[in-house]
Amino acid sequence: MPHREGMPGPAMRAFADGPNGPTGPLMPESPLLELSSLLTTSKFEGLPLLARPVLALDVGGTHVRAAVVLDDGSRLALTKVRTPIADGPGAILDACEAALVRAREHVPADIRSGLVGVGISSPGPVDPWRGVVLQTPNMGPGFNDVPMAAELGARLGLPVFLDRDTNVAALGEMAFGAARACEDFIYLTVSTGVGGAIVIEGRILHGPDGTAGELGHTPVSMDGQCGCGAVGCLEAFIGGAAMARTARGAMADGQSPFLAARAAQKGIDAIEARDVAEGDEAGDETCRNIMERGRRAFAVACVGFVDALNPTRIVVGGAIADAQGERLLGPARAQVAATAFRTPRSRVQIVHAELGADVGLAGGHPLVIARLGDPVWRGGRANSASANG
Repeated sequence: MPHREGMPGPAMRAFADGPNGPTGPLMPESPLLELSSLLTTSKFEGLPLLARPVLALDVGGTHVRAAVVLDDGSRLALTKVRTPIADGPGAILDACEAALVRAREHVPADIRSGLVGVGISSPGPVDPWRGVVLQTPNMGPGFNDVPMAAELGARLGLPVFLDRDTNVAALGEMAFGAARACEDFIYLTVSTGVGGAIVIEGRILHGPDGTAGELGHTPVSMDGQCGCGAVGCLEAFIGGAAMARTARGAMADGQSPFLAARAAQKGIDAIEARDVAEGDEAGDETCRNIMERGRRAFAVACVGFVDALNPTRIVVGGAIADAQGERLLGPARAQVAATAFRTPRSRVQIVHAELGADVGLAGGHPLVIARLGDPVWRGGRANSASANG
């Protein structure tokens, strides 16, 4: 049976329990032979793989962030560099390497020598089995089919594993945050866009192409143009970029004195979701309608997620969700209680994420630990029938 990604995998269990433990011999057929060179003498010698530190990388359209992550989720030597999108894929890879090297160099030697791998959180879509970023609008038009895991692994001399940012965030919340001790949950991030991840029986649901979990593109209406080109997506109503577009259109029609005043201060093109939320709080009717429509769409989507997937929890993070707080989650709970199927609604909890902006870094630890030594995550999905993907 496939292992759970947030729990000990083949390598982790072997270190903890097997005849090929950390102080015992490695048998010729052991998947840990490739790891033996990483397990140098340090304060981590003799400890199970679960306790080892990892390097984590969070790749975004504005910044690349790196840190060393310990087994309790602590982030050390946090490093941030600008993402040089205009300079192309090679420059972005150089920036990633620089951030990781800087983080590695700024921890004590015993921690540095205990590092066993690198976990990367990347915008999608990605091929998580081969560690390839397929195509992402956030990284510029040339960032297509980039073998980020293989390239950075060769540069750093460590095994590297990569997944979509929302999947890595879900692993982080499952290991250290709001989804601890929870094997069936949905992770949602509500920010500039709306992203998601689905965890079933402790495993990320990837689908055959690695694209499962794009919950922001769940239809909730027959209207509302989404940035993806489809109509009625959840993101078209509660995503920050979509709300800003709606607000600019309403302001151009003279519907919002609050937004008109903001535009006079900083220009119409600079209007963003934060302005809409502040207008809502100030009593502007147009802003209130935009925010209320988004909250209703989110609530309706949660009903669908509960009925279709029967999660124990829905964990909600992201800048807009954090700022809205119970104004977003409260109506969703009420809608689920009123209209979802009786059995799944009696179980589900809709809760705030706990790890904040560092969730993509924290998730790097379980990403590496669960996949290290597992051949499913080397060479492509087609080479294995494991359900862990």
